Amino acid sequence: MLQDVEDQDETILGKLLVAAAKTASKLGLEDGYRVVINNGKHGCQSVYHLHVHVMGGRQLGWPPT
Repeated sequence: MLQDVEDQDETILGKLLVAAAKTASKLGLEDGYRVVINNGKHGCQSVYHLHVHVMGGRQLGWPPT
């Protein structure tokens, strides 16, 4: 979970975001996308390891519903 990361995790966290960008590119999400990390119970985390969701392919709203 994000509250457990430490300074030595900076490189791998950066690689995680680079992987998200590459995934968005492979999926053809040139018009935009959202990268989400659900963290903790109130953040709706259901799988308790760090991962990202790449969401796109349609117009996303704010605030998310």
